[in-house]
Amino acid sequence: MTQELLDQALVEEATKKSGLIWVRGDGEPSAAGPGQEVPTRALWHVWHDGAACLVGDGPGEQPLPGLADGGHAVVTVRSKDKGGRLVTWSATVVELAAHSPAWEAAVGELKGKRLNAPDGEAMPERWARECRVVRLEPTGATAGLPESSLAEPPLPTPATTRLPVPAALPRLLLKRRRRG
Repeated sequence: MTQELLDQALVEEATKKSGLIWVRGDGEPSAAGPGQEVPTRALWHVWHDGAACLVGDGPGEQPLPGLADGGHAVVTVRSKDKGGRLVTWSATVVELAAHSPAWEAAVGELKGKRLNAPDGEAMPERWARECRVVRLEPTGATAGLPESSLAEPPLPTPATTRLPVPAALPRLLLKRRRRG
C-alpha cells in the first residue's frame, strides 16, 4: 500500500511539473495505415483533477494519434531540471464531451497554458467544434526504468533544414557594421 501511494505521488508531482510528456496510445494511428505501430509523441498538457489533460487533433493543434476513448496509453515523464526520464505510467484514455462540466473545467486549465493561440478568447469554441479534449487517467501501474535509452529516429516530416548561407551575405552584413 505504501509503495502504491509513493508511485501515485511521483506520477502526480512529476507530471504536474513537466511541460511535456511522451505519450503512446494503443489505438489506431490516424496518419499511418492499419497494422503500423502508433508513434510516441511529445505532447503539452496540464494536470487537472488527478489526470493529464490534452487538447488536439484539430487545425493548428497537436496530433493525438492512438488516443481513443476507452483505450490505454503509456506516459513517460521527464525531469524539468535535467531532462532525464523520471517515471513511466499507464493511463486510461477518456475523451471529454464538448461543453460537459468536466470538459469546461479541463478547457479552463488548458486555455491558460496554450501558447500562441491564433484566436485568443475564441479558442474554447474552436476546440469544441474542431478538436478533442482527452484525459489520461493513471491506472496506478508504473514501469521500471528500461535498460536501453529507447531513442528512436525522428518521425518523417515535410520540414527541411536550412539552406546554406548565400555567399554574399557575410559581405553585406559587414558593410552595415562599418557604416554604423
